[in-house]
Amino acid sequence: MLIFLSVLKARQRCCAVMLLMLLAGAQAQTAPGSAGVPTPAASAASAPPAAVSASARRIYEDARSQLLQIRTLLKTQNSQASVGSGFLVSEDGHVLSNYHVISQFALEPERYRLRFASTDGQEGQLELLDFDVRRDLALLRVVPGGLKGRGALSFRPASSPLSKGDRIYSMGNPHDIAFAVVEGNYNGLVERSFDPLIYFSGGINPGMSGGPVVDEEGRVVGVNVSVMSFAQQMSFLVPGQYAQALFERSRNAKPMTEPAWPRLREQLMVYQDELTKRFLAQPWATAGHAHYQLPVPQEQFMRCWGRGTPADTKGLEFQRSQCRMEHALFISGAIQTGYLDMSHEAYDGAKLGAIRFAKQYSGSFRNERLGREDKYRTAPFCKEDFISREGLPLRAVVCLRAYRKLAGLHDLSVLVTTVDGATEGALGRFDARGVSFDNALKLSAHYLEGFAWISKSKESRE
Repeated sequence: MLIFLSVLKARQRCCAVMLLMLLAGAQAQTAPGSAGVPTPAASAASAPPAAVSASARRIYEDARSQLLQIRTLLKTQNSQASVGSGFLVSEDGHVLSNYHVISQFALEPERYRLRFASTDGQEGQLELLDFDVRRDLALLRVVPGGLKGRGALSFRPASSPLSKGDRIYSMGNPHDIAFAVVEGNYNGLVERSFDPLIYFSGGINPGMSGGPVVDEEGRVVGVNVSVMSFAQQMSFLVPGQYAQALFERSRNAKPMTEPAWPRLREQLMVYQDELTKRFLAQPWATAGHAHYQLPVPQEQFMRCWGRGTPADTKGLEFQRSQCRMEHALFISGAIQTGYLDMSHEAYDGAKLGAIRFAKQYSGSFRNERLGREDKYRTAPFCKEDFISREGLPLRAVVCLRAYRKLAGLHDLSVLVTTVDGATEGALGRFDARGVSFDNALKLSAHYLEGFAWISKSKESRE
């Protein structure tokens, strides 16, 4: 589970955070500790943290003039709806932050406004110039006349990459309490991520979204974006190169005053096309089932988790695999999109008999939820049919739900079950969030092609 680092619903003092479930099947783990083992006084006295602390103080003092808290306020009053962080990147008042920090204003500028607060208490108005929803970045500008002479943070050049273990420093305003600096380590890029994401070993907190992460020389290497729950000091950063590119591309853009849905749609259409092409180019991996060939994705940008019933199970036996992208695109508090999710369950009901197996097997198919109409998407339009894949009879349901404000984008769900065996079967599901109609057709066909026979059991022939 990743937690976006902006603070929402400011009615509460500590403020809630927006949770995004990205690791399906992940279990909470407790890190091994040393409870009951006191730290020897001599060892504690001889530990050398002083130099690191001195570096953190220096880094913060050098950057404090460029640090900002970013608030989304209701248009007609001073109640804040969300709080995040940002930083100055030009003498003209350009500010970088996360898209999710300012998403309420971007989608409803008639209801919200943006304000900043500096480390020395100065406040003022912000304009939104552009955003990159794919990388969760936003470019803002202080209304002309404010924050002159404060300088700007520079970016570490791409020609000088960090090495794993290098010390870096995250800054922002956690939980709307006070500006802070957090020391941590660069640990490279997250593996099996569709887009590059930096793994930062440091305990950053909600409210620090959009704050800068800098190297020992104060140059920006990344932007705070999320943390991993059920883990300790696992945080994630947008690489600085994308923030710098957004600034260079849109520094002279006119302020956005209309709802951002058209620009969101434009960016999402490009993204989903690339996602679909890269996914379709990958051959299916094997599921390891004795009789069925079941579609399992390569883990280039997905992670798969599996579980099954114990060997001494007396009733229905099953094996389950679930694979999902760990990165989704934040649109609003109610919409996360731009990811793929798939699973399958293989059942063996030999210990139940045909009648009891059929009841439980068909119940598993009926229990799958395919969505319903809501404020943001239409009700699913579904088509069901019986098809054959290389002689394997299948029951398939394909559903599409259209986005109301993102014309041309849909959520796709494909549900498949084998119908050949009296006490054996497999059920699969594939979901693609935020894809075009044409890509939904391609993905559906690709998924169905992943089913076939491996061998035919005697029971299945009867």
